[in-house]
Amino acid sequence: MKSSTSIVPTVAALPLAVLLIGGLSAAHASTPVPKQLAGPPSEFEQMRLPAPEATAIRSTSAMLPVRLESTRDGWQWQQSIPIDGNDARMVLFSGSDASWQLQLAEPGRSALIDAGNMATELADGGLGLGNERFSGAGFRFESGPAGTWSARIVADRPMVTEGMLLIGSDSPWQLVSWQDGHNRWVGETISMKAELQNADDGGKARFASAELDVRYPDGRRQTFDLGGDGGYANLSAEARRVGGSSVAGEFVADQAGDYTVQMRVRGVTPEGEAFVRTAQHAITVVERDIELPRLAIGVATAVDDTRLAIDLGATSRRSDGFFRAHAEVWGTIGKAEVPVAWIGGMVPAGSPQLHLDTRWIALSGAEGPFELRNVRIENADHATPLAEIARMPLDIAELPRAATEVPDAIDESMRMGPRPERSGQRAGARLMLVHGYCSGDAWGPVQGQFASSVKFQDFDQNRSHNQFALRIRDFGDQFDSFGIVAHSQGGAAATHLYTYYWSGLDYASGSRLIQSVGTPYQGTALAGNLAALGDIFGIGCGTNTDLTYSGASNWLSGIPSWARSRVHYYTTSFATKWWRWDYCNIGSDLLLSDPEDGTTERAYGQLPGAYNRGHKTGWCHTEGMRDPAQTRDGSRNSTMSNYAAR
Repeated sequence: MKSSTSIVPTVAALPLAVLLIGGLSAAHASTPVPKQLAGPPSEFEQMRLPAPEATAIRSTSAMLPVRLESTRDGWQWQQSIPIDGNDARMVLFSGSDASWQLQLAEPGRSALIDAGNMATELADGGLGLGNERFSGAGFRFESGPAGTWSARIVADRPMVTEGMLLIGSDSPWQLVSWQDGHNRWVGETISMKAELQNADDGGKARFASAELDVRYPDGRRQTFDLGGDGGYANLSAEARRVGGSSVAGEFVADQAGDYTVQMRVRGVTPEGEAFVRTAQHAITVVERDIELPRLAIGVATAVDDTRLAIDLGATSRRSDGFFRAHAEVWGTIGKAEVPVAWIGGMVPAGSPQLHLDTRWIALSGAEGPFELRNVRIENADHATPLAEIARMPLDIAELPRAATEVPDAIDESMRMGPRPERSGQRAGARLMLVHGYCSGDAWGPVQGQFASSVKFQDFDQNRSHNQFALRIRDFGDQFDSFGIVAHSQGGAAATHLYTYYWSGLDYASGSRLIQSVGTPYQGTALAGNLAALGDIFGIGCGTNTDLTYSGASNWLSGIPSWARSRVHYYTTSFATKWWRWDYCNIGSDLLLSDPEDGTTERAYGQLPGAYNRGHKTGWCHTEGMRDPAQTRDGSRNSTMSNYAAR
């Protein structure tokens, strides 16, 4: 991860006095105040962690590791590559080393030919998120047949000897790979599972071989052979089952940090065609620094005439920062158990307490005894469950008066807790333009299209949604109120801020509080692939698990309906022309499902419960792709400016 930079505001069309106030340092921002979240029982299912298999990577390509070896004829790498479809495509990643040359022989031929002379189309294969880009050379072989290709990479005096070769075709066969569980703490056994499926008819192929390649945070690499004895004591019996349509393997996460895990398989279709697939997972392992006793009892104390503070009995090993916590409240009516509400939010690490507005009890008609169910406490930056308990008795000495007074309606304080008072001099209402992960000045060239706008700047950085949200909050604390127009990860960070912390967003007025373009609310497959490339070339902004399918799904399990309803989002994809092969980026085209914008797939750019403002073709995620960057759409920008809250 790169070092932090200062957050400097840029204001469009404001008088000098405002510019001076706008220059106040974010370091003087007030202390974050977490919201005390709650919602109705109808949201219970939405607020539970997703099934692990629902967050699977579905890969129709293979990212093959390349290691050049010294020979009498120079440096070389050679391998047979089974391609089971037509329209073969390849991207060679060699860092900045232009001396690498890819040579190929089609099935049934022995003479190796320079790939550039064979290809029907050449393209810039650079792959990235934001400013994190790995250079690559792209090749398309439109008439390339299915079968086993011979590939050789040669270099006379290479500057680097390791790289990647990304391959794919129009085959419908997918490797479906996922972590079997949500726990990612030091000492935990991480289990990975995979299946082979046909995207067209749901059929299944069989595995011929399978490997699990793990890169540990300290740089160690270990490859587990899932197809034989292998000699690895920590492989389960199920992990050794190859030859069917599923496979599994596991490893022990013995240190905190970022792991890159590749499931690498070779398979055979029902028709006998051989193929190779890989799926790249980015996994961040954290310290398990909080615990719940097995027989924990929640002790509730009234803090006023309405609310209870609930001590979960957790033991925390740190006093700074926050945990994310969640629980369901249940009561009884007669002998029947009835749901009351869910409660949650960011809780201070030093005193991890949840809060309950007892008007939810009045609304449900429930009586004691009460209990908490599906209690979980998570790492705030990675939504990793650290402590869980299925049922916890709730000891309430005395219910506040509000527990017997049925409210006329569910109001803000029932959903978010008491609104804090704000003090100090601030600079009026603004529209904040927020960039994304590892981003440059995405909105700078078009800031003039947004009235009364201020530009958030934290360029070229890797932040979790939580870290990102707090920086937006700190920068925005100099304004009386603000709405947000965000690009890419900025949309998720803005949603996170509105959900978990009081900020100027809660004082804004106008039609659309948060608007986003190209935000991967449900993750992107690029996160794992870029982590794999970063392991080799040692560049980039670093791993971000909030942007993976699994990390995003865990994060979404804490975002309630009332927060989602304040988000308005747009998606885009490349323009389609009948006479050409269409894509935003040749590399991401092999890794993502159409339609996509080079980073975010339309399917995974959806935020259920929010307002989908439409999908538009002819716009890609960032500058340097085949179509213009989506932030450059003046028509959409005008609409967002006109409707934005401030």
